[in-house]
Amino acid sequence: MEYVYSAMLLHAAGKDISEESLTKVLEAAGIKPDATKVKALTASLEGVNIEEAIATPAQVATVAAQPQAPGGAPPAKEGKKEEKKDDKEDDASEEDAAAGLGALFG
Repeated sequence: MEYVYSAMLLHAAGKDISEESLTKVLEAAGIKPDATKVKALTASLEGVNIEEAIATPAQVATVAAQPQAPGGAPPAKEGKKEEKKDDKEDDASEEDAAAGLGALFG
């Protein structure tokens, strides 16, 4: 992630995202850069409108995260039946989670 963050930092500063500039940012942060990763990132960012990519990350993530059913068909949509949950079940699961967290600190 630090490679992507350095590219975003350079973009925000209005600087050219090149292998040399990415390497300098990573070194300044105390990270020993991997030349292969730097080269791969700069190659993957060529021709990418970063402003547009930042503005629409949810759409890209949603499309990428959708699982495919066997045979390549899109997954079936679930009805509203799933949305109607018993409030008592939610309260119980929250209490269980809180009890489990208490064990971490005590």
